Amino acid sequence: MLRIVGGREDAGCDRGVAIIIPARYGSTRFPGKPLVELRGVAGSAKSLLQRSWETARSVTGVGEVWIATDDVRIQEAAARFGARVVLTPADCRNGTERCCAAMVAAGLKADLIINFQGDAPLTPPLAVEALIETMGEEQGISVATTMVRSSPVEADCLWADERAGRFRSPTVVFDRNLNALYFSRRIIPHVSARTDRPPVYLHLEVYGYRRDALLAYRALEPSAFEEAEGLEQLRFLDAGIPIRMVEVGAPPGGIWEVNNPSDVVAVEAALTARHID
Repeated sequence: MLRIVGGREDAGCDRGVAIIIPARYGSTRFPGKPLVELRGVAGSAKSLLQRSWETARSVTGVGEVWIATDDVRIQEAAARFGARVVLTPADCRNGTERCCAAMVAAGLKADLIINFQGDAPLTPPLAVEALIETMGEEQGISVATTMVRSSPVEADCLWADERAGRFRSPTVVFDRNLNALYFSRRIIPHVSARTDRPPVYLHLEVYGYRRDALLAYRALEPSAFEEAEGLEQLRFLDAGIPIRMVEVGAPPGGIWEVNNPSDVVAVEAALTARHID
């Protein structure tokens, strides 16, 4: 069942841009993750979802911010802090499919839909604004997403993690026109010991879609590479739909997501370091 609940208008903003935050209660690694509480610098406890929503609402040039979920518990929690919520089908296979379902169910008229991760409250608003600006300037871009260039120290940590069997944010390689060639949970490109390491770009998982691209995605079957890597954006590349990469700067302390219970401590420390309550 598709149902829309409450919320308030975002006055004085561009009605042509809407942010959707997909939120799923069931998670293999961290069940109930959107509702886990995170404490800020003064000790205020807010759910991960609320903190992500507040960050999304601070992005300039956005007309609407919605939360899309398939769970009544998330719906009720989001409504309590004033969010606009749309219930979407439980069989959405990923956040992109859920954004499409929400766009249709809520009757959104925006030409540009931003997929903002509900587990990444430390995403810099400037990164989302850069994505919006790029797609506003180049109307031919159907899909875009953001990336961060790793420093040499960060790259060394990534290589150490990979050797230990730990994988963090996906990496991406792209062509001279900044169109993505491939995304992987492993570090790409691979380099031999005899080759100087090229820069490693981490995928910051904020997406911008045109309406037509989202509708086209929903009609496609998952691709083999998408299922192998567990990366939804590979369905676009498999279908020949380009993804423009937008490079943004990483904030001090990096960009942490809550993927596992152990990540809560790191995100709370980052909130304190940035004086966010």
